[in-house]
Amino acid sequence: MLDIFERLNRGEVLNKRELAKAYGVGEKTIQRDFDGIRNYLADKQTSRPDATVQYDRAANAYRLSRFEREWLTNQEALALCKILLESRALPKAEMKQLIDKILTQASPNDRKIVEDIIRSEYAVYVPLQHGKPLLAALWNLSLAISRHREIRFLYTRKDGTTHWREAKPLSILFSEFYFYVIALYEDVDEGEVYRTYRIDRIKELKETGNSFSIPYSGKFHDGEFRKRVQFMYNGKLQKIRFRFFGISIEHVLDRLPTASAKEISKGVYDVTAEVYGDGILIWLLSQGSQVEVLEPSELRKEWLQEINRMKETHCKLD
Repeated sequence: MLDIFERLNRGEVLNKRELAKAYGVGEKTIQRDFDGIRNYLADKQTSRPDATVQYDRAANAYRLSRFEREWLTNQEALALCKILLESRALPKAEMKQLIDKILTQASPNDRKIVEDIIRSEYAVYVPLQHGKPLLAALWNLSLAISRHREIRFLYTRKDGTTHWREAKPLSILFSEFYFYVIALYEDVDEGEVYRTYRIDRIKELKETGNSFSIPYSGKFHDGEFRKRVQFMYNGKLQKIRFRFFGISIEHVLDRLPTASAKEISKGVYDVTAEVYGDGILIWLLSQGSQVEVLEPSELRKEWLQEINRMKETHCKLD
């Protein structure tokens, strides 16, 4: 009976006569097994059953019929798989493991169509260069966050140097291909500050055994942080203002969720936004002549220096 239930759970359509022959029993025994599974499903569920064993007359066979609220629809499974593949967030083995599990949750009808579409995309999947498994690290960090435990780890910086760090993990975020842990770090000069660490650069992660707590007024809100950070660069919260010259302001507002824009003339917008860190400069420079930075003065100065440097480099190349 357990074997039959497992096969039904995998989406197989089972013929009573074939089962009786395979298991060396009578068809009445198989019928009792189906009835037992049906009764089990009915007993374990209350007012809203999730699944039942149904007889398909056209196929002369039995199938496990799940109600739509428990299954991923084929459309949902396809969308999730495409988002995962486009993110390139995981090495190839972990990506395949996750996608295979999503596909098993899809409703059996037309599942093969979804599998064929995803298989062709997975065949050309290009993982990130670090190639490190991440699922275990994500889970261990999540446990430390939920327990409010400090962590100690060896961290490799962009320049290749490694340093031991002790920090208070607050949240895990995903941005621009990479997973990051946001943590409170005790800086010699600045005191306790937010720091972002790329999880694939973390080694020998351990909980120190020390617990920490943060008063509610100082609690970290990852949703608010995520709206204000660009490219996960460290830095302080700042209010910026710039002029945008373009037909559509939509991509600016999508990129900067805290932004508000006022059209001062046709195709010219005055934009203000709150952002964390220095990553905003990278985005502003990527917009070329569509952007003119106005405030704060320090950001405008950096922006002008980079614009002039790029112009000089371009002239030398010419």
